Amino acid sequence: MTGSVLVTGGAGYIGSHTSKALAESGWRPVVFDNLSSGHRQAVRWGEFIHGDIRDVRALRDAMTTHRIEGVIHFAGLIEVGRSMVRPDLFHDHNIGGVTSLLAAMKDCQVSRLVFSSSAAVYGDGAPGLAPIPEDAPKAPASVYGETKLIGEWMIAAHCRAFGLAAVALRYFNAAGADPSGLIGEAHDPETHLIPLAINAGLGRGKPLTVFGQDFPTPDGSCLRDYVHVTDLASAHVAALAATTEPGRFEALNVGTGKGLSVLEVIGAVDRTIDAPTPHSIGGRRAGDPPSLVADTRAIRQRLGWTPEHSSADHIVQTATAWARNPKFGLGA
Repeated sequence: MTGSVLVTGGAGYIGSHTSKALAESGWRPVVFDNLSSGHRQAVRWGEFIHGDIRDVRALRDAMTTHRIEGVIHFAGLIEVGRSMVRPDLFHDHNIGGVTSLLAAMKDCQVSRLVFSSSAAVYGDGAPGLAPIPEDAPKAPASVYGETKLIGEWMIAAHCRAFGLAAVALRYFNAAGADPSGLIGEAHDPETHLIPLAINAGLGRGKPLTVFGQDFPTPDGSCLRDYVHVTDLASAHVAALAATTEPGRFEALNVGTGKGLSVLEVIGAVDRTIDAPTPHSIGGRRAGDPPSLVADTRAIRQRLGWTPEHSSADHIVQTATAWARNPKFGLGA
């Protein structure tokens, strides 16, 4: 089934890659973004509407004008550290945004939704579980994680009450860039390990700090589950196609099911740039669990989705090609 899809936050990193995947699958993406952190140049697939996710009237107009049949909701604030010092902003944008979106969808009778959630909903409830299943205890360690969990609860309530069909995708670590070089990761400030390691290796950033090398892992550094953004985008397309049963809500992990250590990431960067990545070993950060790896059985069984582009070397190679692009920073 295909038609017009509203992609909120579609000018951002994951949103722009998903818009590309939608267009290649026969859908018509319509990007709705206020460009507070996204990039207009990243909207290369489908139409663009400049709007704020908290504006119910603008959302209703977009849904009516473009005959929207489904929504993929990315728009919101994502910086975990910032959420702890400005919880008011995260409540306003992330919870308020879901409130406005659900109201507009109800008014316009749009009944299919894919929600950008996060492994942050597990928080302190997940460490010790390897890999982490969807029914693991939920104990977000940040306001950001709390807003994602609250968003899931709100959407689930609308499914029960109004017949909405929705899937929440709980990402672990999105990484990499589109192989075309047209779009990639360009956050400001950048806080993610892989682009920070690449920038250090290319001499564009300060040397990397490895926070702890005394964890109970094979090489002593933290393990995380990295999924290529192209694979993540395909998961959204698959989830949208699956959201057809009225009243159904489900949450699915999106990852590879395999952990990649900080030192393994550095090794992949070393191989890609053919030079050692400047780094030092620091102390552990408070709250850093040794391992966060997804149990991916549910998404494989429910959607038939498997990651095809998420090897460490491919992730780093595409991210490095994007970082070397002379148009770096103008993408997503």
